[in-house]
Amino acid sequence: MDENPQTSRKLTAYPPLAASCQLLVVKAPAWTSSAAGLQRFVRADAAADWLPVSEGIPVSLGLCGLAWGIGLHGAVNRAGPRKREGDGCAPAGIFAITELFGEAGRESPFARTARLPYRAATTDLKCVDDPASAHYNQFVNLAETPVGDMRRTDQRYAIGAVIAHNSPNPVPGAGSCIFLHVWQAAGVPTAGCTAGALADISEICSWLDAAAAPLLIQLPEVEYAHFREVWTLP
Repeated sequence: MDENPQTSRKLTAYPPLAASCQLLVVKAPAWTSSAAGLQRFVRADAAADWLPVSEGIPVSLGLCGLAWGIGLHGAVNRAGPRKREGDGCAPAGIFAITELFGEAGRESPFARTARLPYRAATTDLKCVDDPASAHYNQFVNLAETPVGDMRRTDQRYAIGAVIAHNSPNPVPGAGSCIFLHVWQAAGVPTAGCTAGALADISEICSWLDAAAAPLLIQLPEVEYAHFREVWTLP
């Protein structure tokens, strides 16, 4: 008897993707590319096929491109650089999208309707990128831990999402404070995050839903092609 393809897909789904119904897929031409394309995908449940939500959008990556990060994909026996603090690379792999942040206050209309936990980027908020700190790769309240803040004079943190790279048990020096945020300008690389136009990032952040366990899949095109079937990617 023929096997139901939808049932087969559900049974063989790569575990990190099994519970997710929202994906942000970022594909870069090569490891060293600082520019890539991002496309959103959704599905009704774990047995359904991934469907594109919209056309792809341009995004900026790290100045030095991509490097394998620490995420839900686990150890990968593949060639390619490994993410380190200050290397100018955005992390490659599969990562949970855990919360949102932005300049809007906690009582703003956006914060009230956000479907992921939301942090207001006040002068009391800081993500620590010092590998020697006990708070490495964590948000801290500056009223209690005076180490600098997340407020900027540009729009890059006007709105964004936290990418759970090297989390929740961070390895010192393996990379920290990775976000999806607003770019400085089209084509300008980041220090290691993924960035896009304000309108695009705002739309994505409004769309993300904790109930759908959203994930970021970020890879060079050759690695995406290699893992597409085994990771059950779109």
